[in-house]
Amino acid sequence: MHVTGVKESPHDQRVIGDDAIHTHRDKAASQLSIVDGVHPDLEPTFMGLAYRRRIHLLPQEHFDDVDLAMMTHATSTPEDKLLALAGTNNGLVVKRIQYIGRAAHAGGAPHLGINALNAAMLGLQGIHALRETFREADTVRIHPIITRGGDAVSVVPADVRMETFVRAKSVAAVQETERKVDRALKAGAMAIGAKVRITTLPGYLPLNNNVEMAQLWRANAARMVGDENVGHTGHRTSSTDMGDISQIIPAIQPYAGGATGVAHGAAFLVQDYDLAVVTPAKAMAMTVIDLLADGAAKAKEVVATAQLPLTKDAYLKLVRGFAREEEWEEG
Repeated sequence: MHVTGVKESPHDQRVIGDDAIHTHRDKAASQLSIVDGVHPDLEPTFMGLAYRRRIHLLPQEHFDDVDLAMMTHATSTPEDKLLALAGTNNGLVVKRIQYIGRAAHAGGAPHLGINALNAAMLGLQGIHALRETFREADTVRIHPIITRGGDAVSVVPADVRMETFVRAKSVAAVQETERKVDRALKAGAMAIGAKVRITTLPGYLPLNNNVEMAQLWRANAARMVGDENVGHTGHRTSSTDMGDISQIIPAIQPYAGGATGVAHGAAFLVQDYDLAVVTPAKAMAMTVIDLLADGAAKAKEVVATAQLPLTKDAYLKLVRGFAREEEWEEG
């Protein structure tokens, strides 16, 4: 029985310790091995989150001998208390957008140009106009940024680039929403006469926490910090690569306090290292012991009864199906 545990970094940008608590099927349950380290391929930028991540290991069979997985993520939300049982998280797809126009002198001959920045702005307005069509139950989040707005103030912008995540609570909602986003982006190009290239990449799938594992973890968390100090996050509209793992392997992603400030903000800071790192590592280790005790009886029960949304083959087919590149121009 092979269990993998990871303590995620406070900023969710760098894996600082794969406190991977795991055992192999050919070893006794008492022979636990703790592996700490940083893999150079797991240090992503925000846009790289969708690519350089644990999920890249799935097609390479690195998870084929893993039966259960858990990861603890930092939180600075007071309502989460000291340790928190997680609910669910949004899934997402990644979009890179390039609007292609025609350069011209912005002061002397703007009529000879095709303003790609105007096309991009109309695409953004189209996305905003769609927001009233998003169902509250789908918890849709779309947050684009312009990464290139032009080359010089005196030149009609001919190459404008954007990036966005399209997030929603379910795979079906992600698929429906990203189709709407594509229409809005194409409409911006149509209005101005520009060309638009939309590259869509798989991001993360929604989180599917295993109930049995979560109950074991919660009991151990209560032993560590007291029952009154264990919270529950409910649904979160952020996303996690553990969502992908949880689609095909029984998994949990609880949270640990000890930080202040807004997550992903400049003021985010770990104030209590023991609470943020050491305490959740102990809670995960205790949960691993519970799972592997008595010949891994509880772990075997979890594996046998887990209701997983996808097989590995179905998962790979789904995420590969998200990947595509489209180009639209008039005529």
